[in-house]
Amino acid sequence: MTEPNNGKDCCQPLTQAGWNVEDEVRDRYAAGANSVEPALCCPVSYDAEYLEAIPQEIIDKDYGCGDPSRYVNAGDTVLDLGSGAGKACYILAQKVGSSGQVIGIDFNDAMLTLARKYQQEMADKLGYANTRFAKGKIQDLALDLEKADAWLADHPATSVEGFDAYHAECEKLRQTQPLIETESVDVVVSNCVLNLVRPEQKKQLFKEIHRVLRRGGRAVISDIVCDEPPTEAIRNDPKLWSGCIAGAFVEDEFLEMFREAGLYGVEVLERQDEPWHVIDGVEFRSMTVRAFKGKEGPCLERNQAVIYKGPFKQVVDDDGHTLYRGRRMAVCDKTYRIYTDPNGPYAAQFEAVPPLNEVPAEKAEQFDCKRAAIRHPRQTKGEDYKLTMTEGGGCCADDDCC
Repeated sequence: MTEPNNGKDCCQPLTQAGWNVEDEVRDRYAAGANSVEPALCCPVSYDAEYLEAIPQEIIDKDYGCGDPSRYVNAGDTVLDLGSGAGKACYILAQKVGSSGQVIGIDFNDAMLTLARKYQQEMADKLGYANTRFAKGKIQDLALDLEKADAWLADHPATSVEGFDAYHAECEKLRQTQPLIETESVDVVVSNCVLNLVRPEQKKQLFKEIHRVLRRGGRAVISDIVCDEPPTEAIRNDPKLWSGCIAGAFVEDEFLEMFREAGLYGVEVLERQDEPWHVIDGVEFRSMTVRAFKGKEGPCLERNQAVIYKGPFKQVVDDDGHTLYRGRRMAVCDKTYRIYTDPNGPYAAQFEAVPPLNEVPAEKAEQFDCKRAAIRHPRQTKGEDYKLTMTEGGGCCADDDCC
């Protein structure tokens, strides 16, 4: 009987050409763990400082299209989706330091074996052990596939009832022993892997990224995108699927996936100028995108405002807020904090205008975020504000003032 799928669905649908996406990807990357597969993805330059400690076998068998590790900080807990041979994880291990943690997720046994092979050697070189490699599917980060495999070995599925029992056990594992806990990581990174997920599971993949991130956390994803949808011939070519081409995201749809998952501040950090491949007139290139988590929660009126500094006359954010250059725009407390967070994506574009007298959160009323209102200065200063000041603003030197 066919081995059951370790994901949430009962069986793996075939493509129109009659082959299985996951089997093709698994086989191609298993081969890539045993011998170098230069065509798997486009060349990437990494900081040589972090490569010195990494074994050459891992460097040779790494397949990616970008370097999300550039956007990770000391002390971060980082989850690498599709960690492969472990190169990105071992770079990240050096960047986050002994106070950070790195978790690599992959569903390919050959790649996991290669990555784990050097864990002790890397720990000895660095002076600390902060990496872990786990078997899982990136679109189902709650299911520990090694635990599921162990259960299946003890309870072989030889009937429909056996399949049902297996899937019940998988659901139990997700609930009681999740592979990656909800809101447990600071940064989710990935390097040329999201495009390998079956199209019907990609929205679930982005939901999982959102789930595991802490509030204020961020996703930094490098992947292959295309300028128009791949042709049917491309989509039905198994080699182009495992080669990171057939499953590529159309550029604007890739960005929209982050927003639909509830992330904000979606930003293109890097975009390859020249296409990596052109097939049937469709251009394929690498793109690195960053997005943040933290839009959840009530909208409270605390008399705060922000001033958009330009350079555009006006901008509209993902939630429909229109912000006019140079105007005091009324925003809720949550949006105010997002726009003015020094570690967020917007701080350089906005000037914060806090109220003279803070409104306690417990006394704040509901703010209507659907309106684009200009905040009158008296709302932040107070209607009884009568201060008069003719000197002391600090704008001029003592002996050189207007």
